[in-house]
Amino acid sequence: MKLNKNSLIIRIWKYLIIFSILILLFLWLFQVIFLDKYYEWYKTKSIKKVAEEISDNYSDDDEFFNTLEEISINEGICIELSSDGSNWYYSSNMNKSCLWDKRNPELVKLKEDFMDSDEKTILLKNHSVNNVNSLIYGIKLDNDSYVFLNTILDPIDSTITILKNQLLIVTIIVIILSSIIAYYISNLLSKPITSLNKSAKAVASGKYDVVFPNTNISEINELSDTLNYAKMELAKTYELRKDLMANVSHDLKTPLTMIKAYAEMVRDITYKNKKKRDENLNVIIEEVDRLNSLVSDILELSSLQSNINELNVEEFDIVELITSIIHHFEIFNLTEQFKFNFINEENKVIVKADKKKIEQVIYNLISNAVNYSKNEKIVTIKLINNKDNVRIEVIDRGKGIDKEDLKYIWDRYYKVDKKYKRTRVGTGLGLSIVKNILELHKYKYGVLSEKNKVTTFYFEMNK
Repeated sequence: MKLNKNSLIIRIWKYLIIFSILILLFLWLFQVIFLDKYYEWYKTKSIKKVAEEISDNYSDDDEFFNTLEEISINEGICIELSSDGSNWYYSSNMNKSCLWDKRNPELVKLKEDFMDSDEKTILLKNHSVNNVNSLIYGIKLDNDSYVFLNTILDPIDSTITILKNQLLIVTIIVIILSSIIAYYISNLLSKPITSLNKSAKAVASGKYDVVFPNTNISEINELSDTLNYAKMELAKTYELRKDLMANVSHDLKTPLTMIKAYAEMVRDITYKNKKKRDENLNVIIEEVDRLNSLVSDILELSSLQSNINELNVEEFDIVELITSIIHHFEIFNLTEQFKFNFINEENKVIVKADKKKIEQVIYNLISNAVNYSKNEKIVTIKLINNKDNVRIEVIDRGKGIDKEDLKYIWDRYYKVDKKYKRTRVGTGLGLSIVKNILELHKYKYGVLSEKNKVTTFYFEMNK
């Protein structure tokens, strides 16, 4: 497989290699380059601590001197006690590495100058005597007593050389191992992402049966679940789009066919018979109105979902509005024996909303109830005047809605009945328009349904 230099696997591999190199550089920096500096800092801190301990426990008894011997041996420090310019104690750890030698005039003068001064401490680093780098520390115990400490700064060149050789071997081994491990890790991380990308391309080409697999990485699993959900939504949208094209095509084709047929009839047959001609022309006008209604509903739905509509809020009587809308449906009472019941205990209820849009909501809900009513041609509109809101219910005794379909009925283009049949009134886009208008008002809405018994659409308006 040919890898792109900007691919995920190459980038992860590079970053892990760089991380390993930085760790090795850090080790080289502190274990080799700064080792002597660290060693000097550590010995300085140690000798000061010993001096403070001697000063705190200073006495002239045997126990004190035994303590000095123990400190000298454990810490590798030469100790000298002086009083009135004379030396009266040397630690037994006096060897060639110790500088306290009376025959060394430089050290004798150093001690005399310190005792003659008003200084309480003296510290000389890298003080070279006989080509030996040492650390000298002096502290005043009382008016005539002093303690001098000395430790050599051991040559660590050989130690550094050993560490360099050792780190060189470690560096080579670490780089090789990190390259192998980095490649394995990068491949482990990039492989599921590459697989997801391949599946996503398949979905983009229209293959909705692809499954995005899960892995042992939680973040990739979340991405996989999200893509699976998106795939299902795309598949559903694709199906709904096909249904839409079928439904809209049917709604457009049927009136166009009738318009053409009746127009030809007027032209060829009934143009001399006024009564027949008027009847035919009325059919043509009705079908044109139906086409116009369909186009208007599609434009209205697109407008609402694009959020370009603004609310024209005003106060109005919702009882009066519902009564007026029901009056428009009386034609179904005359032609199909539909019965419309308006249940309301109030003569007048004032609400504040966009009157035209709420009118459209109620109209579409009643229209939907008429379309899906079967044997019992009864539509009930109920107004419940609560303390904080007004609840409006539109109830029909039609075939009901399956539970699995309830959450989809508000979706654009969705139809519960896949076998399309021409509606008695409206265009089949009513519930999508209802949903968008109510969400624009931020009103609570929903549907309750029992299969083959009763269906209740409702929404609640703020007072």
